[in-house]
Amino acid sequence: MIEFDYLYKGLCGLANTHKVGALAGHLGAAVAAGYFFGEDQSDLPKGIYKGVEGELERVIRGEEAFWYNAKKAGVTPTELFKPFPKEQANEDSTKTVAAALQKNVGKTRQSGHNIIFATIALRALHDHAEYATPQIVAGVRKLVEGFNNAHPGRGYYGKAKGWLNGNQVKLQPDNKFRPYKSIAQMVDVTIAELISTAAVRKQGFGGLWHLINHAAAITELDRLGYEKVAAQALPAHHQHIRLWRSLPDVESELGSVVKSKRDPREPVYWEGMLKRDQARLTHRIKTLYGFYTIRRFVEDDATRKKAEDAFLNLMA
Repeated sequence: MIEFDYLYKGLCGLANTHKVGALAGHLGAAVAAGYFFGEDQSDLPKGIYKGVEGELERVIRGEEAFWYNAKKAGVTPTELFKPFPKEQANEDSTKTVAAALQKNVGKTRQSGHNIIFATIALRALHDHAEYATPQIVAGVRKLVEGFNNAHPGRGYYGKAKGWLNGNQVKLQPDNKFRPYKSIAQMVDVTIAELISTAAVRKQGFGGLWHLINHAAAITELDRLGYEKVAAQALPAHHQHIRLWRSLPDVESELGSVVKSKRDPREPVYWEGMLKRDQARLTHRIKTLYGFYTIRRFVEDDATRKKAEDAFLNLMA
């Protein structure tokens, strides 16, 4: 298991994020997700939990500090994790976070950051109602509201076109890719996309990291009792997949995808030299949580093995 303190630290990181900018939610979300990974995968060797905790400490120390201008904001990454004053909790107030999410969940917002961050916080507040204090709930709600006018994210379309945000991309009609009819269908599409494209060098819209975490967030919203919000979120994930599919293979320009030789469920994986550039420090942890969250829906052994193998392309 991961030390329980990391859950509260991660939640504080999320609740303080609105002070510096919504994308700084990567930091708190990663720390809380690291705890949930350990809670959900509770029968792994201790060396794995030690390795994850080491990465969480890196996040808290500010080793991935580029999500906002700390000098301008006057708040360091470490200070984002400061605890809140003790207050009387109100379990029902958690519903106001879900209500805020309803206002922006129907469209892809910053590659799914809105729902990814919100759902990690909602799980923490749902599972541990003692944390649903006025300042924490208000802070998370402000973080969610920070995505109300956000664009769908950015994608790289090669040297000729460069980076485009999702509103600048004209998606061609695709009658073969109909809107999702269920959460299970969304998961099936996400797993299939992972298997078929994990080794393809694309860049943008949060990569497969975000497609997986976006899907995981929707499944968790549904599990936590926010079925209506989860259903409203399905079109945004569908759009996210379409944006991902619109990206070209840029291997000739940026090089091939590097695949991990080790499974993160092996202690030796955490003893190696992990890549921590390109936001891998926070995304590795969040996607460990996200991948195993949606993997539980995969019943076919062969498909599960293919997905686990493809997942190593995200874990270098």
